[in-house]
Amino acid sequence: MTIRIQRRRWMAAALLATALSACGGGSSGNDGIGLAPGFGAAPPPAQKIIIDSDYNTMSDDGQLGVMAAQLQAQGKVQVMGISVVSGNQWLRQGVADALKSVERLGVGNRIGIYAGANYAFNHDYATIEAEMAAGSGGDGYLGAWSSPEPKSDADLKPSPDGFATHTLLQRTSAVDFIVDTVKANPNEITILAIGPLTNIALAVKQNPEIVPLIKKIIYMGGAVDVPGNTTRYAEFNWWFDPEAAQFVVRLPIPQVVVPLDVTDTVFLTKPIYDRIAHTAKPTAVTEVFRQLNGYGFSGTNGFENNPAYTQNIWDTLTLAYLIDPAYATETVERYVDVVAKPGAADNGRSVGHASQPAGPALQKMTVVKKFDNARFFELYVDLLTRPVPVALRP
Repeated sequence: MTIRIQRRRWMAAALLATALSACGGGSSGNDGIGLAPGFGAAPPPAQKIIIDSDYNTMSDDGQLGVMAAQLQAQGKVQVMGISVVSGNQWLRQGVADALKSVERLGVGNRIGIYAGANYAFNHDYATIEAEMAAGSGGDGYLGAWSSPEPKSDADLKPSPDGFATHTLLQRTSAVDFIVDTVKANPNEITILAIGPLTNIALAVKQNPEIVPLIKKIIYMGGAVDVPGNTTRYAEFNWWFDPEAAQFVVRLPIPQVVVPLDVTDTVFLTKPIYDRIAHTAKPTAVTEVFRQLNGYGFSGTNGFENNPAYTQNIWDTLTLAYLIDPAYATETVERYVDVVAKPGAADNGRSVGHASQPAGPALQKMTVVKKFDNARFFELYVDLLTRPVPVALRP
């Protein structure tokens, strides 16, 4: 009986080996039929990304940094680096928060931080005042312009757990980093553009030859068929530097826009917040998340003291879309442009045309309109509550 069983096992193994060979499973090339996951197939290669961000500690940009680092540990993405630009905060503060973020996660030696543009091309505070006087309206959020620009490290505000102590800023500028990385990895780099587009515009203006080498840009920006937020016409990221936004969206690069149209429909609620802030296994990330999101900007209105409190979800949707576009349950194709009229009330306004309009050639791009919110929040909670320092998964 034992001999028969062994013989049957040997025959089954031989038949399986023959079948795999016929399918190309025994070859290292790509000319055979690939094996399905669970049958020895290699996982898809990690997607190479640059995160271009007006970084913050643990709001949308900081949360995306955590999620990206965890996905990198899982082998789904390869974060080539984080290029920082002024937007939510002035550049110096954003850099400090980014350095602490990667140090907190234990990936400071794997994900470099690069300092980029501190000012928009042509959008200073006097211009902003002219726009407000012209009736731009909006919610009054001006990002970096809401506070004095830090002139030295002494003017910086620490994260709740302090400043980075051993993670250093990369010597290469953010603009040169973008150019060098794209050239070294032609048609492999996706840029997650989750802040003003000044860094990307400068990179292309100085080295236009990188345009056909960029695989894709995925933006959190714009308001295509809905009102803006910073102004009644414009979404903050593209409003902060309208000239850069107009320049970049017109580039002949595959592009996806995650605008206010969809982010206006995705909200962090108290039950989801509690799964992160009050997880059974707290981490340095969940503790900072609780401290910075639990009490609101005023310290009196937030998830910890207002069960009805909510926050919009913005930048992190771009990362979910990157790893699986099926997170977007409704998209449209539009020719997107940005108004760049310094001093005008609608400066920074994004427009989505159904067909190519007269004038400058626009790019047809995918505009996300709706998201699978329930599925997204499972990913969101999972990645934000994984162990820290980030651990490689088997």
